[in-house]
Amino acid sequence: MRTFSKGSPWSYPVLIKKADLEASVHLRDDCLTIRCDVTVIHDKDTRVPPSDLHWHLGDLLKNKDAADLIFQVNGQTFSAHRCVLAARSSVFRAELLGAMKESSTATPIEICDMEPDVFNSLLHYIYTDSVPPMLDVVMAGHLLVAADRYNIVRLKQICEEKLCNHIDSNMMATNLALAEQHGFCHLKEACLQFLASPSNLEAMIASEGYEHLKSSCPSVLKELIARILPAELKAAKDIIMAMWR
Repeated sequence: MRTFSKGSPWSYPVLIKKADLEASVHLRDDCLTIRCDVTVIHDKDTRVPPSDLHWHLGDLLKNKDAADLIFQVNGQTFSAHRCVLAARSSVFRAELLGAMKESSTATPIEICDMEPDVFNSLLHYIYTDSVPPMLDVVMAGHLLVAADRYNIVRLKQICEEKLCNHIDSNMMATNLALAEQHGFCHLKEACLQFLASPSNLEAMIASEGYEHLKSSCPSVLKELIARILPAELKAAKDIIMAMWR
């Protein structure tokens, strides 16, 4: 056996004498078959570590280094960086790099229709591209609205999937109203499928959010009735729909 390695010659002057080759049992009909086993050995592991960009940006948010924006959210103050927000949200980009650029530098930006913990979670996602591991459905609903407001598409998808996978009778009316008012089609479809069960529908009607759903989104209740009534009651369904107009 001959071994070749980096830095060694790739041939040898004499591997076998001619007389020995002609006398060898391996030479048949003037043909010789040579088998070569090649093993490539790396000197060391060159694996690239995973990205740690989210850690660095998270520290930037936490330490407020070079922050050039201040937000006032229901009495709480949050510092942030204009360039990061503009890079992550088309809405923030339009506001912070457009008409609001000068005013946002001079005075705090006030946000009145969002709770501080929701805005804090929104900033956390913008900087780290992640949500809390134990994200509950209530926070997911609030974050879904916030992500829709600032057009943060991936966060919208994460929150909508969370709500779709944790359908609950007590939250059903609230989530259905949320889906109808903001156009979250996947969440709406998941809710309507859940309410196809009579027991689930009864539980939703008995929940606290039902009256709000009935007053704010009557059209979605019409759609629900149209789905759950059997085909043989189509005439009755048409009468009900006409009465509701």
